[in-house]
Amino acid sequence: MPVTIFANATLVLPDRLVPGAYLEAYHGRITYAGHQQPRHAPGGVVDLRGAYLCPGFVDLHVHGGDGADFMDGTVEAFRTVCRCHARHGTTSLTPTSTVASTEQYLRFLELCGELRGDVPGGARIVGSHFYGPYFARPARGCHPDRDFLTPDPENAEQFTKLAATMPLVITVAPELENAEWLVRTYSARGVRFNAGHSFATFPQVEAAVRAGVRHVDHLFCAMSDRARLRPAQAYPMRAGLMEATLYFDELTTEVIADGRHLSPELLRLAYKVKGPDRLALVTDAMRAVDLPDGEYWFGAEGTGERVRKLDGVGVTVEGTALASGVTGMDHAVRTMHRTAGVPLPEAVRMASLTPARIIGLDGELGSLEVGKRADLVVLDAELKVQRVYVGGKQVV
Repeated sequence: MPVTIFANATLVLPDRLVPGAYLEAYHGRITYAGHQQPRHAPGGVVDLRGAYLCPGFVDLHVHGGDGADFMDGTVEAFRTVCRCHARHGTTSLTPTSTVASTEQYLRFLELCGELRGDVPGGARIVGSHFYGPYFARPARGCHPDRDFLTPDPENAEQFTKLAATMPLVITVAPELENAEWLVRTYSARGVRFNAGHSFATFPQVEAAVRAGVRHVDHLFCAMSDRARLRPAQAYPMRAGLMEATLYFDELTTEVIADGRHLSPELLRLAYKVKGPDRLALVTDAMRAVDLPDGEYWFGAEGTGERVRKLDGVGVTVEGTALASGVTGMDHAVRTMHRTAGVPLPEAVRMASLTPARIIGLDGELGSLEVGKRADLVVLDAELKVQRVYVGGKQVV
């Protein structure tokens, strides 16, 4: 692969903007970033005319896009979703499952392993987010009311095999029977654990943190808080998963910054309390990304849950509750920067280096550093995606 030089770029570093800069990529890696023009005989020079050059975005929580869902269980569905999100600047992602049957879960995990690193003109699959069987049923949100499981050696052994070959994240509600056993046993074997879709109390979350939980899914969504726990106990009022997420420094978390799930005030609160190194942006996107308003399957076609895309967000068919996201990561960056007032380098960091660190891949991904993969996104002055490169190869 020839040397490619990006000239007249405004580099978006984790802590600052660097205008009038150059970046050199060779054999899919970044070989230089700075103000001095590289001397290599280039295979091509891309004049960015002052546009922002960002590290590729990393999405830790994504279900689908462009009419496909990872739970459809086909290679083409996986590739369709990856191509869709590449158009929005995502260059690495962890496919995320939904509540389904055991057979569907196993097919999902099989395809994650089979397609790891596959880049058919889209985002690279870098891990797997196993999401669904270990939810608390009352906190299932828009997921199908299907096979919720109590962790035990039989199902856990099936679902964790993938951790031997690639990063595997499992979401578990801390209040479930055997939840602490699951986390302690399999975090020692390399599995990463999130808390989510849970109405746990603060002490239950504290026990999960001691066991090894280190991340919490979509802050403020499908989780317990003081108000939700109050009907079960008049006094004293108790804290839940939301308060524990904000309290524990050990916990990173994520927000769906689509401008619909959370108000600007909640985005600002999350940013202030957790900071850009412990707060990631995610899309939580379903199959309706880049498609018109209407009804869609959330989860596998024909066996998932019917939801609607309406006014820039997923909602239940009745329109009374949220049901996943329908926008890409570029939209989340714009929302955090423009609506929540987060400086652009930090908004990009929350979409790139922070999620890469959470999944344990920050040595390879997430910033414009020499030696890292040349996963790059070019944004114009309006923060709209102009070009996307995965491993130095243009895919958008």
